[in-house]
Amino acid sequence: MPNKVDHVRRSLFLLSFACSLLLTGCASVIPIGQLLDNSSRYDGKTVRVAGEVRESAGFLGRGAYQLNDGTGTVTVVSEEASPPRTGSRIGVKGTFQALFTLGVTSLAVLREQSRFQP
Repeated sequence: MPNKVDHVRRSLFLLSFACSLLLTGCASVIPIGQLLDNSSRYDGKTVRVAGEVRESAGFLGRGAYQLNDGTGTVTVVSEEASPPRTGSRIGVKGTFQALFTLGVTSLAVLREQSRFQP
């Protein structure tokens, strides 16, 4: 029969484990402005971003939309024909691809792998 000390230790362990998972999930969302400012660092890497859908369109069985988080805007290319509605708030996991940088302007896309609720 477990005593109270064992029960408290187990509860504290589970609580600290849950908190670390939560903090890891929050920390993994990268500001879009940071991606654009450091495009060579993130090029080809899988990243997570979150923001508001500004414009969206579906074409040829694929979708594309712009995601803005207040620090910047990135175009997201999706294999799904139906992109999210304009104005919706979503999170996206995908591969960041820096296409080119001209002066202080970077053109990049995020190839969507999955969506999540931020």
